[in-house]
Amino acid sequence: MDPGETEPGADELASWPTGRLLAVAARLVEQQWTSVLAELGLTHAGLIVLHLLGEGPLAQRALARRCEVTDQTMSRTLERLSREGFVARAPDPADSRRRLVAITAAGREVHARAVRAERDRIGLSGTGIADDQLREQLVQLISGLREDRPAASPAGRDGSGGSGY
Repeated sequence: MDPGETEPGADELASWPTGRLLAVAARLVEQQWTSVLAELGLTHAGLIVLHLLGEGPLAQRALARRCEVTDQTMSRTLERLSREGFVARAPDPADSRRRLVAITAAGREVHARAVRAERDRIGLSGTGIADDQLREQLVQLISGLREDRPAASPAGRDGSGGSGY
């Protein structure tokens, strides 16, 4: 912020359109979260993948679909997770042409640390809003907005509306 500029006060914020409020809140939380994840050697995308792999191994294409990203984007995410030792790839016993991705012990540990960090460092303390209450409302909002949007083709998805974290 330039010298002499001040952040908007509550009165000014109250005059903003809802979309702007949501965008600014999302940006502020994302900035905090990105910093926390970087300390753990993770990205948003990597954390989502680790979360999904907690349910069991998945093929790369299935992971891409579940995360609403392209196969190429998923490939880059998996490369980084593999370099960090958070995931391992192995041939699929049911189809030797496919490779399954599984979370490693290090991946489980870093995922657990990220979940704790979200609760401890990204919470809403001081806002007067209960985390659980806000989460419920966000789930309702996102679910409603998804129902109202036109269907997007998987090739056109960039991951910005992906599942998970």
